[in-house]
Amino acid sequence: MRVEDIFIRGTAICLPSSLLVADAVASGACPPRLAAATDMVSVAWSPDQSAAEMAADAARTVLERAGSAPEDLDLILHADTYHQGQDLWPVASYIQREAGGGSCPALEIRQMSNGGLAALDLAAAYLTADRNRCDALLTTADRFCAPGIDRWRTDPGTPYADGATALVLSRRGGFARLRSLAVLADAELEPLHRGREPFSPAPFTHRIPVDFEEAKKAFIGEMGMSFAVSRAHSGQQTVLKQALSDADMELAEADWVLLPHFGRRRLQAIYYKPFGIDPQRTTWDWSRTVGHLGAGDQFAGLDRLAVSGAAKPGDRIVLVGVGAGYSWGAAVVEILERPGWA
Repeated sequence: MRVEDIFIRGTAICLPSSLLVADAVASGACPPRLAAATDMVSVAWSPDQSAAEMAADAARTVLERAGSAPEDLDLILHADTYHQGQDLWPVASYIQREAGGGSCPALEIRQMSNGGLAALDLAAAYLTADRNRCDALLTTADRFCAPGIDRWRTDPGTPYADGATALVLSRRGGFARLRSLAVLADAELEPLHRGREPFSPAPFTHRIPVDFEEAKKAFIGEMGMSFAVSRAHSGQQTVLKQALSDADMELAEADWVLLPHFGRRRLQAIYYKPFGIDPQRTTWDWSRTVGHLGAGDQFAGLDRLAVSGAAKPGDRIVLVGVGAGYSWGAAVVEILERPGWA
């Protein structure tokens, strides 16, 4: 989708603390071979703050940076993947209340690690549908902790991190312009994260902590590795080509490519080698100190580039995402100016 007159007015992240991978290895929490394969330095860690509280913190920061008053907000979307701190509870409404988000619709998006780009796509369409609409607040947050999640072993190759991100999408202008967006789903790959276990009446009935590796083995045993790999690559390739085409550019012309915060071996297999992406054009040096933020990796990377000043006016940034389900997303953003709050 080619996007016209939609801007990014502000970004923010909330990363409470940090946990060194070396310390996790020393304590026995992280296997040494896994640490070597991921080449991660540390992961963001929340000792006590819930995902919802981190999201509210990021939301307050981004609304101040964007200069968005309650009456400016026409939509709030919160993307997450795991427990937000309460049961049977509308987390998006909590964020709206805590951040002073007015009376617009506040909705939760759960498309796993592609949730941030899915929210971006929905918000852009929502703002475009009515020229009287102004701003959309997008947040992501997760806290991956025991007993439900083992941040090192639940999804080997992707150390999970705690933190929140926020972004204000606007028709009023901003420091960056959204040029294009593409999303795609392939439900034939949905069992990759479900496995063969029967449906259950309550969380963690079958296994605790969650074990994505076991589910993947079950799926590959039935469908074959080549089926899974070829369809996963095809989906990512399709959305990337579409977003780039709609922005009238090639991937080689991008100044930055923001990828999921996977470990190095997984990034090499899924992105660097197949798409010819030079790690120097990514935020790897930073993301290896943060870890995988669920739905928020792309927003976090964009905030990092904006705050550090690494992205200069005129730079074009490609955001790339994938989530269980399966779904993929890609977007092209052009930097217009260094934000005043950076």
